Amino acid sequence: MLLQDKVCVIVGAGSLRGIGYATAELCAEHGAMLVVVDIAMNDVLLASFKTSIQDRLQRGIQIDGMRCDIGNADDCERLVQDVLARHGTVDCLINTAAIVKSQPFLDINAKDLELMLGVNLKGAFHLCQSFLKVFSERRTGSIVNVASVAAQRGGGLVGGAHYAASKGGVISLTRTIAREFGPLGIRANVVCPSMTETGMIDGMSDAQYQDIVSAIPLRRAAKPREVAGACLFLASDLSAYVTGATIDVNGGSHIH
Repeated sequence: MLLQDKVCVIVGAGSLRGIGYATAELCAEHGAMLVVVDIAMNDVLLASFKTSIQDRLQRGIQIDGMRCDIGNADDCERLVQDVLARHGTVDCLINTAAIVKSQPFLDINAKDLELMLGVNLKGAFHLCQSFLKVFSERRTGSIVNVASVAAQRGGGLVGGAHYAASKGGVISLTRTIAREFGPLGIRANVVCPSMTETGMIDGMSDAQYQDIVSAIPLRRAAKPREVAGACLFLASDLSAYVTGATIDVNGGSHIH
């Protein structure tokens, strides 16, 4: 049990098909007390998460669901206070929240850019800032931000330039946190997946899918649980001396 009785907040848990759900399931498997967060979180979605995880594990779990608009700094502050009111502490923040849109560079307008940066980069900033206040007081804590191979290779696949730029910012943000807060015993790391079998690839034709996976050495897209495995590693004490790192989960599509 790598996370026994640890309070893990997983943001971006809006679908049973997503990386957020897979991460919640894997963390629960390793004994974590879960807080699953999404702008779309409600009682119905929370119940579906709980039922699905309990059916897989064949045991009860402790899970709370909270709604948060991560693009709003005040909402992130409220989220932290709600977590503390419920659990009294928090051990790990795993941020998988993101939006993606594939657009040619010259077709990206100001509204598109503002939305992409508002969720993917500003959202990550607000979340980290809010949770770091608690982690700093406790002098411990782990942050895992999910970015993207698009940030490393310069777009492509399913995201446009604004998506790649927002995720590049997440990598830089996380490294800065690792450097500044390391002396307090706080770790911050990044996971960079490539194309993953989530709702983000809905609408892609079979020809498009095959064209992408043909360039991946493992010849397939990632499964959400495989990305979740990297998140679990970085959240747990298995990575106690790892901070400021970028863990690639890309099937070899970007080797550098």
